[in-house]
Amino acid sequence: MTTAFQKKVLRPYGKWSDILPLAWVLTAVLVWGGQWAADRLLEAFGGPLLDSWAGSHDAGVFLGMYGSFLGIWILITAVMLFYGPDRPMLKAIGHNRFGNTLKMGVLGLLVGFSLNGLCILLSILLGDIRLAFQGMGLLPFASFLIAVLIQSGAEELAVRCFLYQKLRRRYRHPAAAILGSALFFTVLHLFNPGASVSAMLEVTVSGLLFSLIIYYYGSFWGVCGIHAGWNFTQSILFGLPNSGLVSAASLFRLDAASAVNGPFYSVGFGVEGSIGSLVLESIFCVVVIIAGRRSGRREDLWREAAKAHETV
Repeated sequence: MTTAFQKKVLRPYGKWSDILPLAWVLTAVLVWGGQWAADRLLEAFGGPLLDSWAGSHDAGVFLGMYGSFLGIWILITAVMLFYGPDRPMLKAIGHNRFGNTLKMGVLGLLVGFSLNGLCILLSILLGDIRLAFQGMGLLPFASFLIAVLIQSGAEELAVRCFLYQKLRRRYRHPAAAILGSALFFTVLHLFNPGASVSAMLEVTVSGLLFSLIIYYYGSFWGVCGIHAGWNFTQSILFGLPNSGLVSAASLFRLDAASAVNGPFYSVGFGVEGSIGSLVLESIFCVVVIIAGRRSGRREDLWREAAKAHETV
């Protein structure tokens, strides 16, 4: 029997697996399962090929780490494709006239590059980091660009599509999907090298920013672009720690011995571990909320289905 409180909080159209924390557990299983399977395949068959693409064995291992996120794409897309109730989620990642356009994807890349690049520039000017140009071949550069797009997109597919849409389908208030997916995003980074309180706060704000863009604009391509632009700028262009992980290949090289913590840089975690980055992304969140409210848009993949279910 459904209580008055449950009717107020829950959408009757939602599925049992959409309930927190089951939605978290299911998403985590798909993320880790997809990456584990891809890791095993790359280890068995892709090592020499990845090494040749990346330019060295160490760089090939790092490229393989990013490439293993392809397994997440395959597994979660398969679930959405073959499990009928989740099939509408495919609309959230497909091309449309508003949110998922080439323009929004490119704009996202530019935003990610600009936000991260600004933090790096300020860190250089403040003397917190020193960079030296070391160059990078065209094939490794292109290989890592594709790999970062796969890695960033896979995290967004899992968190801002699959998990977000499950929570949006189950709970009436959008805050459940926005906050629930953002906190899960934080948990994914919790055990990365160099994780700290400020770093986890920044990752949480990043998650909120991405979820707000999904809520107001429905732009999965946009958040993938921001995420990829940020990661590629920090890790592959400038060779800085990306959520604590340092790339074995990059266009610039960090003088790690002289690097110090600063307002826009964390020695252990990278730009996203800094207070300055936290402030910048918080401001961006406010901008998205204000612009979203003025636009009057609220993207809800399940609106019509929920209404139809409630009138039966």
